[in-house]
Amino acid sequence: MNPMPELIPMLKQLRLSGILDSLESRNRQAIEEKLTYTDFLATIVQNEIARRTQKKLASAFRRANFRNQKTLKEFDFSFNPTINQGLILELASCRFIQEKVCVFIVGPCGTGKSHIAQAIGHCAVRSGYNVLFTTQSKMLGQLHATRVTNSFYRQFAKFAGVDLLIIDDFGLKPLKPSQDEDFHDVVAERYERKSTIVTSNLDIPEWTDAFPNKLLGSATIDRLRHGA
Repeated sequence: MNPMPELIPMLKQLRLSGILDSLESRNRQAIEEKLTYTDFLATIVQNEIARRTQKKLASAFRRANFRNQKTLKEFDFSFNPTINQGLILELASCRFIQEKVCVFIVGPCGTGKSHIAQAIGHCAVRSGYNVLFTTQSKMLGQLHATRVTNSFYRQFAKFAGVDLLIIDDFGLKPLKPSQDEDFHDVVAERYERKSTIVTSNLDIPEWTDAFPNKLLGSATIDRLRHGA
């Protein structure tokens, strides 16, 4: 008898319908290789675990919202020998996320800041962390837009609560009044709780210049720099 008609609804009820993708081929393998029942069961369970892991990883990458699939393997360290490759590889271990500190990637245009930031983000996703990549303008624009729809606090919680927030192009555009408050609030909420990567064309001493409220800017940068 063919057990498939009865097996399909049972697997769906157990939320194991993914097993059906490989069941036929694994069944043939079991017959050809004379696998024991337990070996056959272990094989299809391993396939299901691998499928779910890959699905979870793909979902995490979608939520991270990377601009592209940049990795450290694709980064050309030879074009600029002054880049500290050892330090970047250390950051790729994601220990800084466990330490809940920030990372600054600073330099002129064309030096690979966004590439490195996203590559570290990729490593973090593969290590099981929730990651979100955004730009200063996009983050602040989304926060402003959600005030109209009364969903500000939900959007704010998204930026504040993710394990690793990557803010690209900080200081590329000067902050407007109220934007500096939103930026400060995100940084303050994440302070000593979560890790943040910031990329910028500005040298760090110039960062406060991006804030219309210099006192607020100084407080924000102090929190970012602490332990970074």
